[in-house]
Amino acid sequence: MQLGFVSAILPELSLEEVLAFAKAEQFDCVELMCWPVGKAERKYAGVTHVDVEKFGPADAERVNGLARQYGITISGLGYYPNILVDNAAESKLYIDHLKKVIDAAKLLGLSVVNTFIGRDHTKNLEHNFARFQEVWPAIIKHAEAASVKIGIENCPMLFSNDEWPGGKNLASSPAIWRRMFEAIPSEHFGLNYDPSHFILQFIDYVKPLKEFKHKLFHVHAKDLKIDHDKLNDHGALVQGWNTPKIPGLGDISWPKFISALTDVGYDGPVCIEVEDDAFRGSLEARKRSLRIARNVLRPLIG
Repeated sequence: MQLGFVSAILPELSLEEVLAFAKAEQFDCVELMCWPVGKAERKYAGVTHVDVEKFGPADAERVNGLARQYGITISGLGYYPNILVDNAAESKLYIDHLKKVIDAAKLLGLSVVNTFIGRDHTKNLEHNFARFQEVWPAIIKHAEAASVKIGIENCPMLFSNDEWPGGKNLASSPAIWRRMFEAIPSEHFGLNYDPSHFILQFIDYVKPLKEFKHKLFHVHAKDLKIDHDKLNDHGALVQGWNTPKIPGLGDISWPKFISALTDVGYDGPVCIEVEDDAFRGSLEARKRSLRIARNVLRPLIG
């Protein structure tokens, strides 16, 4: 396995500065964010370390040259919009940009692009699954043609009571994964697995690894802490009882999780994702969060 981080937490830094930091802190790889240049729609979005809008061979050589210079592998490209949003024009913008990210990955010689399926949180599961079947086959065909794998993250994208119960990402549970992979039986359609999202849903974060081991394209290392006093006071239907944390400061047993990854033969990237508000205050604090998480995971990964 290779230990890295998601570049979204370092938006102030240029691509070269991100890679230089990764080298200095002895990381192996980085997942590079590819949002369209512009204002972020939510926290930890809108970061552009690879601008794919007019990305060509010369751009690919520049990016790969920097990666070679600093001895850092690019684990994949990341872009996480709500593709199934209930607005056809907006959805098309997201799909078109995702295809550009896929094309950039091909030029870079990368095998993975990470994203969300999306979901219209005002509609039920079956409505959203029907939309998924309309929209996603063509995206996966585009990825197949580029020899790029699509890793779907399992975040429910549920941030407020207004989004209850489905959130804004359909692919949040093993039951839905089974249906999706049956509907699109492609070797280029798989998972960017993040155990913290299963802590949130009270799902066993280790058990699915065995069933879906052939679909593990990429792994995010993020933790989550449950405040049981708040949960007992307000119940699971009210937000505020869960807090994203960096690895080692939440409820995940990282030795147990990494051990399970080795059991199923996973040997790919494990990228630290920082969404811990305790470290948001400054760039130096966010760098420190990556160092702390690295020190938790490095003994387990080597």
